[in-house]
Amino acid sequence: MTRIPLKPFMTSALLALAATGVLALSGCTVFQKDRGPIQAAPTNTPAGTPDAAEATLAERYHRSGGAPEVYGIQYRSDSGAPVISVWTRNPDDSSPTFESLRNGVTGFLVREEHISLAKGYQLYVVGPTGALQHRWDTRP
Repeated sequence: MTRIPLKPFMTSALLALAATGVLALSGCTVFQKDRGPIQAAPTNTPAGTPDAAEATLAERYHRSGGAPEVYGIQYRSDSGAPVISVWTRNPDDSSPTFESLRNGVTGFLVREEHISLAKGYQLYVVGPTGALQHRWDTRP
């Protein structure tokens, strides 16, 4: 029986698929090896409506080309990793919409507000009903 060699693009595709599988599965465990269950830190999840300072920051975000549906942005840094809250009027909570919003807001904050994301960050997105739409944590 003769073996059919894999084409270079097929090898790359298989490696990419394997890497995607590993990444997807790596975040799906409840237990960390040798450390027991993961304990979530208490959070101060935003809700309701933003205050005047948060609305002003959102206006600056709009002027820099940010998404018009954002009507409030707040950030604070208690432990070196910023906690960012965003209020949006967009009911679409799909991944592409969230990724676009996340990239736009974090890019704006780094560029215009000079915050550092070197230690990761937490991002909370509050939807049009005042309920939490997304939570994203990039801290190590």
